[in-house]
Amino acid sequence: DTSTLSAHESELAPRAANRILARIDHMDAAIATIAALIGDPTRANILLALMGGLALPAGELAMRANVAPQTASSHLSKLLEAKLLNLEVQGRHRYYSLAGPEIGSIIESLMTIAPTPKLLAQSESERNTPLRFARTCYNHLAGTVAVQICQAFQEHGLLVTAGNKQYGVTADGRLWFERFGIILDEIKSSHSGFARQCLDWTERRHHLAGALGTVLLQRLFELKWIVRVDRTRAVHITYKGQEQLSKLLGVKLNA
Repeated sequence: DTSTLSAHESELAPRAANRILARIDHMDAAIATIAALIGDPTRANILLALMGGLALPAGELAMRANVAPQTASSHLSKLLEAKLLNLEVQGRHRYYSLAGPEIGSIIESLMTIAPTPKLLAQSESERNTPLRFARTCYNHLAGTVAVQICQAFQEHGLLVTAGNKQYGVTADGRLWFERFGIILDEIKSSHSGFARQCLDWTERRHHLAGALGTVLLQRLFELKWIVRVDRTRAVHITYKGQEQLSKLLGVKLNA
């Protein structure tokens, strides 16, 4: 009967509301835990050191964070426990890397809203640092070069802005990437999307991320248009890379 059903529903409603509130409280606590982990200066330096996409040993991460190995080990354990890092053991060595592209995306987002370092607000010569000019941002290219390449893609009608902070690849873009050695149908979309608009934290303009950005970075390395600078996030644009980027996209660089 209708009255019985209504009474039953009225009993269930508070229970459902309580379950929802409990989930919200749980999420609040989880977010606060992750924020506290990332917000610690030593752990933040460790995460930033891993934004280059390389797996690094504990000793090197301790040096990058400017702490003792024992201190770094404690911080690394906490990051592993929170599933922010992956660990790979090779013999006596332990190598750490970011747990996935979504972790890199979180770090990127925080960097764009963080106050701009004083160094980047000084003279033109000081602003032209290798890290600002070209760097890896976990699994894609970032910096001045990346922003110029992304802008050229749009000016040539290869990419167009789409919804949800994504780029769409045009028919001309599909042909261009295929000639460049990238078959779009073979690329699996990542957690962050196929061709994501990523706000560059130094340039404050967008570069290309997502699955397409990852494959593009790999292809640039394969062609030796870019090479890593030691074991840092900075990359160097080779003479061949400068020549070809100018020829194919009209991107003029002074690397």
